Amino acid sequence: MSRPLVIIFLTVLVNLIGFGIIIPLLPFYAQTFGASPIQIGLIFASFSVAQLVASPILGHWSDTWGRRPVLILSLIGTVVSFVMLALAHSLAMLFVARVVDGLSGGNITTARAYIGDIATSENRAKYFGMLGAAFGLGFVIGPALGALFAHISYTAPIWAAAAITVVATLLAWLWLPETVHRVTATGSPWAALRELSRRPSLRLLFAIDFLYWGSFAVYQTTFALFGARRFGFDATHTGYILAAFGVLGVIVQGALVGPIVKRLGEKRMLVIGLVLTAGAWGGSAFVHSVPIFLMMLVPGALGLGFCNPSLISLVSGAAGRHEQGRVQGAAGALESLGRTIGPVWGNGVLQVFGEGAAYASAALVLLGTAALTTRYTTPGDQDR
Repeated sequence: MSRPLVIIFLTVLVNLIGFGIIIPLLPFYAQTFGASPIQIGLIFASFSVAQLVASPILGHWSDTWGRRPVLILSLIGTVVSFVMLALAHSLAMLFVARVVDGLSGGNITTARAYIGDIATSENRAKYFGMLGAAFGLGFVIGPALGALFAHISYTAPIWAAAAITVVATLLAWLWLPETVHRVTATGSPWAALRELSRRPSLRLLFAIDFLYWGSFAVYQTTFALFGARRFGFDATHTGYILAAFGVLGVIVQGALVGPIVKRLGEKRMLVIGLVLTAGAWGGSAFVHSVPIFLMMLVPGALGLGFCNPSLISLVSGAAGRHEQGRVQGAAGALESLGRTIGPVWGNGVLQVFGEGAAYASAALVLLGTAALTTRYTTPGDQDR
């Protein structure tokens, strides 16, 4: 593995450990301020709305000034937001903290653009599989640390997340080299987003990306409340369960993605991943036994392990090397839109119709996304 890939892997890993600490904890923390399920969904959505505004701009900046300074700026913003979250004394302060994190939250899209710079067509899926493994490890170590520190208080894990993100910032500052693929970008990044969406090779892919991340946001932001309502799980239970099943995601994305892509291709792997995940979430909606619920999470973890790297790799492969930041920023904006709608959709359905309805609705959308994916052809296929 090349040095830049190692450093970007470690930077993303440490950052996602901090993120993994926060996500399972936030619903329980918000409830201490009297938040309802729909308000919890809005807290998650506020981060994504801010990211929706910021992602194309940060992608544009990373094409102009380089990946490294934008990544460092994003990490610093995340540290500030965690400190605000830990010091919050009202529900309004939780919203402000998540908005600050969203406005500076270009770390993942910038890291994806960085990998797009250094990857070739032969190793792109493998490299993005390694990025997926960083996600997986982050959501193993992060929720486990969150569960551990939650025994002290709800704010203790947040301070731990802030400290860990400081480490990620130092890694990027001291050891991450800049890539050479800079371009002089002109015009509004929103104009670039509109232009990219007109390309046949990207229009359908962006729709798939949006639907997938919107559905994933339903699962991610309702998991804690689903477990609490149906099985009586608290923050510690939720953290340990997510950590345990994150291990499977690490194995899939770190060891299996490369061989499977070589055999089946990115599109087929994405379709299989979507169907597996839909089956797992749909089944979870109707089970009331903890052991069966945990068994249902296994195909879900496999499916997510297939979906994330294959979808990211398809988006990267549809862009030229000179515009990775712009395309990843546009994709990040659409993903943020999905993650804005998903928490409000999922938590709203949970509050009105019950926890099972939230998972069932996300499963149905994923099945539709799988059908849509079968219609996608790569730019190379379209040219033939």
